[in-house]
Amino acid sequence: MISLREASETSEPQGPVIGQLSLLDRFLPVWIGAAMALGIVLGRLFPHLDTWLSSATLAGTSLPIAIGLLVMMYPVLAKVRYSELGRVTSNRRLMVPSLILNWVIGPAVMFALAWLMLPGLPAYRTGLIIVGIARCIAMVLIWNDLAGGNREAAAVLVALNSLFQIVAFAALAYFYLHLLPSWLGLSTAAVQVSIWAVAKSVLIFLGIPLAAGWTTRSLGERYRGRQWYEERFIPRIAPVALYGLLFTVVLLFALQGKAISQHPGDVARIALPLLAYFALMWAGSFAIGYRMHLGYPSTATLAFTAASNNFELAIAVAIGVFGVTSGQALAGVVGPLIEVPALVGLVYVALWVRRRFYQNEEITL
Repeated sequence: MISLREASETSEPQGPVIGQLSLLDRFLPVWIGAAMALGIVLGRLFPHLDTWLSSATLAGTSLPIAIGLLVMMYPVLAKVRYSELGRVTSNRRLMVPSLILNWVIGPAVMFALAWLMLPGLPAYRTGLIIVGIARCIAMVLIWNDLAGGNREAAAVLVALNSLFQIVAFAALAYFYLHLLPSWLGLSTAAVQVSIWAVAKSVLIFLGIPLAAGWTTRSLGERYRGRQWYEERFIPRIAPVALYGLLFTVVLLFALQGKAISQHPGDVARIALPLLAYFALMWAGSFAIGYRMHLGYPSTATLAFTAASNNFELAIAVAIGVFGVTSGQALAGVVGPLIEVPALVGLVYVALWVRRRFYQNEEITL
């Protein structure tokens, strides 16, 4: 089996993309589906589970769920090469369009799709808008590697998005959930949100794993070296992100099981704007990179970072602000179930585009 590192360093894909994934990553949609089913069964068997989960909280979030969210995000942030931030951010031809796509176009596109496709479902609409302003920091690194994108640029964009979200997330939430709808004459009664509650959730569920990831890398490289850290330590902790995700999904679906089983059509309606968002953001971003002659690695990174979202943060904020059984939380939970197959499919598309339009380009990552 080809590792992610080997796959990204190869100028041409070796075998099917799915075959390049580890066993855990390869069947991630299966594991998430099983976690969802297990959660629904647990919710049916233990009708008072929500009372137990809410007995201890962190920033308004059930402590077991909060732990799952923190565990899920730490390994990804521990992978980031923070020392590369200055060098890669000097590449304005990549950084400027990436920042515009992530922080201007992406949230606006999700806002428009949410209002156009979910006009009568304010809770789900709000959940999707929160997803839209939670920019990529997690599994985008996997998709970028499989597609042969620029690893260092992706890592820097992840780090930059992480830092920027702490500063800007609360303001964007207030703008898209309150100010902009009121300016456009849209209903805001169902989308009132406390800026402090959102900021506190961001600081806890993004700030803590970000600080832990930076500290881990700094100490690991200082005392054991980068080669040991990236080739020995990172592979050991990488599966922890999946375990945290599955643990969180089990608990969330245990609390959302009744709503899901009674309203499967609503789940499908949440999925439609998400699919439209992935397609529009990825295709538009790739076209921009192609027209700017950024080269395939940087163009692929631009496309995948623009099309991906931080569902972990969106789920944490939705739970902290609106509650674990809210429609907003359900919209966030549906996110990774749709993102996984959609982004794997876009990896296939990216590799086809590389073979079709970048045949003579020397791939340097």
